[in-house]
Amino acid sequence: QVQLVQSGGGLVQPGGSLRLSCAASGITFSIYTMRWYLQAPGKQRELVATITSGGSTNVADSVKGRFTISRDNAKNTVYLQMNNLKPEDTAVYYCHARSTTAGYWGQGTQVTVSS
Repeated sequence: QVQLVQSGGGLVQPGGSLRLSCAASGITFSIYTMRWYLQAPGKQRELVATITSGGSTNVADSVKGRFTISRDNAKNTVYLQMNNLKPEDTAVYYCHARSTTAGYWGQGTQVTVSS
């Protein structure tokens, strides 16, 4: 059974930091491209960051310089480090695992940036 279990969301003040984690089980984690998406209220889900099986990364322009994606294959976990958070970063964040044959979603975690 494949599971992607997310943790680390919550309420933070503008300018603060959070680290999201997504722990995978039931898959050969190291071969999967991992992504983080966000979905703001009333909007479509959008891609935030990608890390390939080889470790190459890419982040959306809207979060460049503030968010960093990383992975620890020994722990089957992908991370999203979010710094200098802004109110417009408020959303539900989802991790996603993609191989050539399958894709899986995490359960989502709420991030709220507010004073």
